[in-house]
Amino acid sequence: MQGRIIKSLAGFYYVESQGQVYQTRARGNFRQKGKTPYVGDWVDFSADEQSEGYILAIHERKNSLVRPPIVNIDQAVVIMSAKEPDFNLNLLDRFLVLLEHKQITPVIYISKMDLLDDRTEMLALKERYQAIGYAFCLDLSELLPLLAQKVTVFMGQTGVGKSTLLNKIAPELALETSAISESLGRGRHTTRAVSLYDVAGGKIADTPGFSSLDYEVDSAQDLSEAFPEIRHFSHACKFRSCTHTHEPDCAVKSALEAGEIMSSRYENYLQFLSEIENRRETYKKTLKRK
Repeated sequence: MQGRIIKSLAGFYYVESQGQVYQTRARGNFRQKGKTPYVGDWVDFSADEQSEGYILAIHERKNSLVRPPIVNIDQAVVIMSAKEPDFNLNLLDRFLVLLEHKQITPVIYISKMDLLDDRTEMLALKERYQAIGYAFCLDLSELLPLLAQKVTVFMGQTGVGKSTLLNKIAPELALETSAISESLGRGRHTTRAVSLYDVAGGKIADTPGFSSLDYEVDSAQDLSEAFPEIRHFSHACKFRSCTHTHEPDCAVKSALEAGEIMSSRYENYLQFLSEIENRRETYKKTLKRK
């Protein structure tokens, strides 16, 4: 039989197939091969009504995240607050770069819009990010239709209202969500079950956010690819290896000057590029010491 793992707990994997959920274990040869089944995996499994089943094979994954440990995600809702904490373009772009690199579709959701005296600037940002190709939601009515037929995770820094949003979408998860949110806020790493729940016509992970963020990009080329608008214009650069910093005939810098690329996005690109180069230099120095 074939199905998708929707929950992992205490060595058991709960596989959903044709409307039924089966309790299974992973065969011992998975450990020998260094493979671990994760929530979201599509698997082949055996099932017996009289006993627990066994996972026989794990299908190829299209993507994966470490926290929470989940695979085959369709999209991630990046929750940013309008205020308290203040809206942070740099952090937003970090999340977007991570998701682009992981080939997970981002959905931007702005919480606490009621705290803004003037929505003009946020509406302008919505227009600019939509022009790049991102869904940009300012209220729940815009977000809910996007969850249908998708596997969705939620991410955002502490205090942006992750648990509040998830409670509105799925009130039945309230207690678990609150507990996870508090543990993340204290910076503690906890062992917990990861589950997929049927909500709003799709499936959502039971965690409202991530305890850390590393966009996992380690080259200028990968970083350029993770900015859709930079990727688009970079094809017209004179040099294929253009970093869009100092090279002549750079189509990205021309687009920036023409207002076709947001200055904040380009500045964040430069900052992330500098961080990548600094990490590389630190790694080289460490190797030399060895």
